[in-house]
Amino acid sequence: MPVVDFRGSWTALITPFKEDYSVDFDGLKKNIDFQIDQGMTGVLAVGTTGESPTLRTEEHNQVISKVHQFAGNGCDVLAGTGSNSTDEALGHTRHALKAGVDKVLLVDCYYNGPSSLELRREYYETILGKLPEVKIVVYVIPGRSGTAISPVDIAVMSGTYERVIAIKEATGDLSRMEEERSLMPEMSIMSGDDDITFTMMSNPKIGASGVISVTSNFAPRAVAQMVDAALDGDMENARIMEQKLKPLLSIVTVKASSERILPDGRRVSVQDRFRNPVAVKAVMNVLGMPAGPCRKPLGKLTQAGAEVIRSTLNKVYAESPEILSPIGDFYGVDIEARLSDVSVWRSLVYPD
Repeated sequence: MPVVDFRGSWTALITPFKEDYSVDFDGLKKNIDFQIDQGMTGVLAVGTTGESPTLRTEEHNQVISKVHQFAGNGCDVLAGTGSNSTDEALGHTRHALKAGVDKVLLVDCYYNGPSSLELRREYYETILGKLPEVKIVVYVIPGRSGTAISPVDIAVMSGTYERVIAIKEATGDLSRMEEERSLMPEMSIMSGDDDITFTMMSNPKIGASGVISVTSNFAPRAVAQMVDAALDGDMENARIMEQKLKPLLSIVTVKASSERILPDGRRVSVQDRFRNPVAVKAVMNVLGMPAGPCRKPLGKLTQAGAEVIRSTLNKVYAESPEILSPIGDFYGVDIEARLSDVSVWRSLVYPD
């Protein structure tokens, strides 16, 4: 049985940047204070949402240290320390431990494509063996990593190391999750996809323990209410909250078509897929929260992409204002005015 009962509502924090792309630590503290104020279980520092691929090593380590410092006793902290290099992941994990964070998120090694066996033996078990005080959350996201450790190998590993405390499931494969539950009845399975969190928690063959959420960057209380209700077995109220949140859960990734003009003047329609954290940072910038730009190669939205977000926010604010109103109260902004401010939206899109 895992040594930690890992459950609840965790926010995969964005890393706010200033206009010169340096880390905005004042903004980071403000956002963590908001998460604590809204009752989140914990926060994840430097995950994919935190733009870990574009943070330099010293920035990566500094953000983890600062998140631990800012969170204090207000909420728990999980550090993203995974890499496509076992040595690099070891270095990040050692730093997290030194900073006072003993729970880390390790993503399956991306790009170099190890097998499930290699992932277990040469990555996860290497880190567990060398750092006996660390507790790990296994992060399976083949859409980003191009590989995936199998449920069987996780079960083998967790049978040897009780310090495998959870699986962050971002495969979208419910049958795989059912297999994980069958093989590991006591394991914490956490949703890594906001839009199927309720499904994962309400399915008795999965029995997910909560979510590591992107949407909770700007709607933490509502996400926590949904998760808490589900953990309490109150699926009726959990479903009500899920339905209120559903439009926001759908814009973690934004798809929108726009035209490109070829050199000969022809116009061709192309569907762009703006992946996390482009949309969540756009939402936060619109709502007046510290976020700033994404680091290249991530950039801005098309006008069509911005319209998807604009219409979604307007719909949610009109139908369920209590989801977004805590932002206005905490950050001292007029949400309605910002949603209608053309200049705010203009700054988020590429010029025509």
